Amino acid sequence: MASQQETDQQVNDGFVVDTEDCEARELAYRERGTSRPITVVGNPVLHRECRDVTEFDDRLAALIDDMFASQRTAEGVGLAANQIGVDLKVFVYDCPDDDGERHVGYVVNPVLEELPPEDRVLDDSNEGCLSVPTAYASLARPDYAVVRGQDADGNPIKVRGRGYFARCLQHETDHLYGYLYIDRLSKRDRKDALRQMEEGTPRYAVVAND
Repeated sequence: MASQQETDQQVNDGFVVDTEDCEARELAYRERGTSRPITVVGNPVLHRECRDVTEFDDRLAALIDDMFASQRTAEGVGLAANQIGVDLKVFVYDCPDDDGERHVGYVVNPVLEELPPEDRVLDDSNEGCLSVPTAYASLARPDYAVVRGQDADGNPIKVRGRGYFARCLQHETDHLYGYLYIDRLSKRDRKDALRQMEEGTPRYAVVAND
């Protein structure tokens, strides 16, 4: 299965080509995978840094497939492994940018690159999270992001995005280091987001916290 991932995710100049054959690639991932319920705020796996992936094998490829299936079931645009209870640094995405172009891919062991000051233009937009269902809040993030990491065979890759897609890349990388977007809010806004979650009903299966 690992070799399937290699052909699915092509690289150009070190950057993943994630805008070609999106429909077919996403369908192939999720048809191989099994959808899992989503972990929500309060679950310990969401509040600590995940483990680095060190084994690039069929189990990793199967996890990526399950993540795409779970993302589609929950109607999300990005999903980190700990959001389905797996303590590994992997995220997947199926996300449009501000121009409406679709991006489909994944990153193993992602690291968000530090932007030079001239590239740090903040976008203060609404943000939500599958692990904080039915809640939204405004959060300022840079409108450009570059994430470096590895593919399912351990090869180095980079992903870049602008606007909404940049927000997605930052949001998912945050997850794998133990941060939810609500952790970046003021105490008042965080409390309001948790209130929204308490008052809402998730549209997908979640793992109840003990």
